[in-house]
Amino acid sequence: MESNEIIREQIFEIINNQIRSNNPPETDQTLKRLKKLGYNDTDARKLIGQCLSFEIFNLLKYQKPFDLSRYISNLKKLPQEPNND
Repeated sequence: MESNEIIREQIFEIINNQIRSNNPPETDQTLKRLKKLGYNDTDARKLIGQCLSFEIFNLLKYQKPFDLSRYISNLKKLPQEPNND
């Protein structure tokens, strides 16, 4: 298994955990919204994964804490790419 595939599986597992625990609820809301826009389940989860990966990158690269407010803001902007706003 390639490392990118392993990372994608881990990101999807985090997303699944967020949906199961409804924490934050915006993850499930975003998944449903994206599916209504015509994205299939996998593509919608990949978009959500971009927001999650953005936060993980900032955590690892800059030693900054996970910014839940920014994560939620980026989820709400999907399918637009995540950013630092």
